[in-house]
Amino acid sequence: MKKNLKEEVASYKRQRILEEACHLFFENGYERTTLDSVADCLDVTKPFIYSYYANKGEILFDICQTGIQLSLKALNDALALEGTALSRLKALVESVSRIVIEEQEYIVVYLREEKNLEPQKINDIRQLRNEFDHKLAELLAEGVTSGEFDVENTLLTAISIGGLISWTANWYNPSGKWSVTEVVMHAIQLVMSMVKIR
Repeated sequence: MKKNLKEEVASYKRQRILEEACHLFFENGYERTTLDSVADCLDVTKPFIYSYYANKGEILFDICQTGIQLSLKALNDALALEGTALSRLKALVESVSRIVIEEQEYIVVYLREEKNLEPQKINDIRQLRNEFDHKLAELLAEGVTSGEFDVENTLLTAISIGGLISWTANWYNPSGKWSVTEVVMHAIQLVMSMVKIR
């Protein structure tokens, strides 16, 4: 269904609030960032922000959702590809790793600040993460059945792979020693060793 102009403008404004808040949460931490500082950076008033978000916690929830939903989309796209479990696993690791690097601030804020969400919101985010882990575990199980992988505990391995990729956001430096491609290729190599390709 096509959005009308009013919806597009509202969506753009929410996105700008989200981007600026995410950057401030990333730089200063969630607790030290005020809605006043977000408004100042956007050159708007605090009531403007309240017209899109009820409070700071809602903004954090949207930020946390963004990273995991992008990762889930990449996973679903990789699972939908034709080919072996191995080829789909490689595609998955590559696409999710690139998202983690490209959306670094969103991922870091999610990993670091999830604890500040309301309990129900934490549960909602963890359900999304749980969906990611179980779908990846199903792909690993498929690879075990086809004789491509040697994995004893597919769910635990899937959780470990997800953690390995997510953690990249905490240490990757855009102006550092390694390029995005080098980091992604290294992640693929590590995951291949974890699944013990036959």
